[in-house]
Amino acid sequence: MKGRVRTYVLHCHLLDHLPPPPATVLDVGGGAGHQSFPLARLGYEVVLLDSSESMLAAAEQRLAAEPADVRDRVRLVLGDGEDAPSLLRGRRFAAVLCHGVLMYLREPAAMIESLCACAAPNSIVSVMALNAATLAVRPALEHRWDDARAAFDADGERGVLGLETRADTVEELSGLLAAHDVRPLTWYGVWLFTDWMDIDAEGDELTRIAEVELEASRRDPYRRLSRVFHLVGRR
Repeated sequence: MKGRVRTYVLHCHLLDHLPPPPATVLDVGGGAGHQSFPLARLGYEVVLLDSSESMLAAAEQRLAAEPADVRDRVRLVLGDGEDAPSLLRGRRFAAVLCHGVLMYLREPAAMIESLCACAAPNSIVSVMALNAATLAVRPALEHRWDDARAAFDADGERGVLGLETRADTVEELSGLLAAHDVRPLTWYGVWLFTDWMDIDAEGDELTRIAEVELEASRRDPYRRLSRVFHLVGRR
């Protein structure tokens, strides 16, 4: 359920910034296509690049269930995001997405450089990262007080998949984008309420939850308290 809320919120953000279809979209670390396949359904031309063969297999399986016109608009590529410029032979895109990837890298600079290199003039670069400013919230709500105290000065945490993850700040990533001629436009919070509680919702209730999360993602102070943030820049 949390993943569906995240996808919806990010999708709404993207539609506020993307050029109209059939503009080209590169989804770096796009996994099974949950974020980019809805764009393909709207008419966007999508290249999904991922370093995991199993994730690309899942994307291929999901893509097989789509209508032929949607399938024709999607290309799947195996490889590391840092190698995207060479893997795609210098092709530039109207939008470059990288959501939920930076947190698993030792440092973000090489990936940000690659994303910006794939962005055409006047294009959108969209990244989603773990919010370093809110690392103490989850352990505190779980009554892990020693962990919460330590998290105030931490630069990462053990994520829900059991892997060590690294956190970023809006200011640091904005600086990296700007260094590669991508001007930060705005940023949003993602996962405020739903990340701190167990919710099993479907149908109308899930829709209401997603709408509340979307509204919170755009407003202070709510967006600043979100578990992850979504930063959008223009080249």
